[in-house]
Amino acid sequence: MIRTALPAEADVVTALHARARATYYPDGVPQDGTDWIAAWRGAIERPDGHVLCVVDGGRITGVASFRTAEGAAADTVKLFQFHVDPDHWRAGIGTELHRACVEEWSADGKRTATLDVHVDNRRAQAFYARQGWVPDPENAPAEGDHHLFLRYAVPGK
Repeated sequence: MIRTALPAEADVVTALHARARATYYPDGVPQDGTDWIAAWRGAIERPDGHVLCVVDGGRITGVASFRTAEGAAADTVKLFQFHVDPDHWRAGIGTELHRACVEEWSADGKRTATLDVHVDNRRAQAFYARQGWVPDPENAPAEGDHHLFLRYAVPGK
């Protein structure tokens, strides 16, 4: 089942986020002082944002956070976070979650989606490519940046 995440689930979402990110940081997830529970709770509670989660057997196994980014065109949505619990990779959860995001974007009149992905996260890059994401021609990475910027054409209704 895919549904909107609840503020009370911020700690569970944060734990899933940490497990997923740990898979592509060879030296461990950088500690930058971010209070991720507060950040996820804020994302869930934002009136202009959306956090979808996949619930399987009573457990959250996937999560996606998106909204119109500040300064972006009204018909463009930014996918800020997209994670599947590593214990559930290759089970179709990511594909179903992505499909739910696209359905919501289309219903909201979005024409373009953007995201950035860590350069070392080859698994995610391959996943996004399979879903139809391409390098963003308007947003090439700066020298030393550790992210690739991708763009997706949201199918119309």
